[in-house]
Amino acid sequence: MKKLLIIGGIIVVFFVAIFALTTASNKSKLADNPYGTDELEPSTIDLIGNENYDSIVLPDAVSKKIESGEPTTVYFFHPQCHFCMEMTPVLMPIAKEEGVKVNQYNMQEFGDDAKEAYGITEWPALVQFENGKEVGRLVGLQPEENIHAFFNEYYSK
Repeated sequence: MKKLLIIGGIIVVFFVAIFALTTASNKSKLADNPYGTDELEPSTIDLIGNENYDSIVLPDAVSKKIESGEPTTVYFFHPQCHFCMEMTPVLMPIAKEEGVKVNQYNMQEFGDDAKEAYGITEWPALVQFENGKEVGRLVGLQPEENIHAFFNEYYSK
């Protein structure tokens, strides 16, 4: 019986330690997060500091960019979307190579706004806006050549 109590105690201590370390890690990530709030889903917190997610924008900033009329590329993704997690590491290096600023819009945190304002119902979605209007959209996991073609269509004019 003593052995069971000792093993049980060790297991409890182990889980408490994991919880404490996770909490401490999340607090340090949240210190300078681009979302402007500490009320984030765990899968969003996990992406903070990931170089493929360093262009996060808030809904108001996206709206202002689009309304300004300047060409604006927005990538709508969800941290729990398997296809998004596959596409982002392909998309972002291509965007950098092509010299395209991609504004990353987190559907988990701001999805309701995007559904209403931009008709985003599926993701990943790469959308191009010009003169305040949508002019192009790629939806779903895309191969490299489609991403290159998308950027070339709107940025090699």
